[in-house]
Amino acid sequence: MKRGLLFVTLCVLTATQPAWAQKFGYVDTDFIFSKLPEYQKAQAGIDQFADRWSKDILDKQAEIDKMQRAYQAEEILLTDEMKRERQRVISDKEREVREYNNKVFGYEGLLLQKKKELMKAPMELLQKALEKVAAQRKLNFIFDKASEGMLMLYTDPRHDYTDYVMEEMGLDPDSQKGKQSATTQPTNSAKPK
Repeated sequence: MKRGLLFVTLCVLTATQPAWAQKFGYVDTDFIFSKLPEYQKAQAGIDQFADRWSKDILDKQAEIDKMQRAYQAEEILLTDEMKRERQRVISDKEREVREYNNKVFGYEGLLLQKKKELMKAPMELLQKALEKVAAQRKLNFIFDKASEGMLMLYTDPRHDYTDYVMEEMGLDPDSQKGKQSATTQPTNSAKPK
């Protein structure tokens, strides 16, 4: 659906602007982020928070399991009232764990908020570099080769602006071993003009 909408939008833009040619380019944000220390630091922070919160949930679940084993071991000795009370306490604990899990890992949860917070700086660096490269190279569009929404089965290396964006960000674009996929033509490695 997204690709169809993108295609229709591009057709409309092309049809309404016949007087001037539009320039397209693409970058590989996965590759850029793999070289960007700010992104790696942010990702490490996100992983640290996720691990800590996961451990909290596992600890709470282990406590519930312990309570259930104790209840099963003592069930025969308990009155009906005591059984109901123990079951209620266990149910309350299970509900608390589910709520905590949703609070942390759910939609708009703590992890997503922390990710937005930590990724703000690397994303701003990338955006500034993209805007500068687009202005310098007079590009109308820059696509993300790494994006799920824009699938590229074939890419002409002449239109790859990843190196320019990396240079703008102060990163070393020469460590690209293994970057080219089977869909690119390895014989033409010149940068776009």
